[in-house]
Amino acid sequence: MGRVAMVGVLIAVGFVAIVAVVLVGFAISRYNGLVRDRNAVANAWAQIDVQLKRRYDLIPNLIQTVRGFAVHERGTLEAITAARAAAINAHGPVAQAKAETALSAVLRGVFAVVEAYPQLQASRNFLELQGELSDTESRIAYARQYYNDAVLTYNSSVQTVPTNLVAAAFGFTLGEFFAAADGERDAVRVQF
Repeated sequence: MGRVAMVGVLIAVGFVAIVAVVLVGFAISRYNGLVRDRNAVANAWAQIDVQLKRRYDLIPNLIQTVRGFAVHERGTLEAITAARAAAINAHGPVAQAKAETALSAVLRGVFAVVEAYPQLQASRNFLELQGELSDTESRIAYARQYYNDAVLTYNSSVQTVPTNLVAAAFGFTLGEFFAAADGERDAVRVQF
């Protein structure tokens, strides 16, 4: 092998090495990006969980306040307790969305009961709980939007070329959106 051939082989080996280093660098970069996006989804889910916990903590106080005024509404109060327990025990975006829809429906029922009790509507404790619950519902809506935005970013990374090759190689799967259940899409009318 001549000197020129040896130089040609070294250049080819060097070129292959550079391409390999670039490809490995790209794979590492995209892998790290996918991990960041997946962690952002997990963080966003944790934020929903925090707001739902806040909501769950308010519900027993609401039940106690309503119970003091509406003693014969036992079935409604038991239903909200059961719906709260189901929502607390739900796992994953799909199950959580379904349980939250059921809980929201029962809460609407409680507020419908309240309409029959003017003294309860005027109760300072009830009004404070109502305000807290309204604030919490707004926080939950924001947390859901933030979560769905994080899932969108992550899913886009998992599905677009060439990152999808890295995602498939390392087992990254699509995230689940927190979607409203059918009944939750309807307009809610609550009057106090």
